[in-house]
Amino acid sequence: MCKWLLVSLLFSCVAIADEMLVADSVLVDKSERKLYLIRDGVKYQEFGIALGPRPRGHKLHMGDERTPEGRYQLDFKYENSDFYKAIHISYPNEQDVMRAAEHGVDPGGSIMIHGMPNKATLPSSLIQKFNWTDGCIAVTNKEMDEIWHAVVPGTPIEIRP
Repeated sequence: MCKWLLVSLLFSCVAIADEMLVADSVLVDKSERKLYLIRDGVKYQEFGIALGPRPRGHKLHMGDERTPEGRYQLDFKYENSDFYKAIHISYPNEQDVMRAAEHGVDPGGSIMIHGMPNKATLPSSLIQKFNWTDGCIAVTNKEMDEIWHAVVPGTPIEIRP
């Protein structure tokens, strides 16, 4: 009986630990080049990021190599992409679509948090020193695994300048 109780307590602790690792929001600070996982208002994990070659300013149109700024949701996970895992950001929102329409441009889409390119030939430590994406937020594959397990679809993300 004592053995059964110990096993039961162990599984309960593992379940609680897993729940504590789930982020209730994500913050990206473009100027710091950081992504933070947040739980109960506390930044509990941080990751260095790479952005596009033109990281300053809000994404205005497809192909501008900028990352959007504002509040969005991480709306689905995608394992079969050109990158090691990807989590989709719900860009464009209504404001983004209206802004693009005012300028007669396509707002673009397919903005993700993702790992390294599947066909990368350089080490991630070198790749991550540069802003190399088309407007996405890139992390190393190991970091992507941590983020992947910490967020569920529907998690809010705020992207700051």
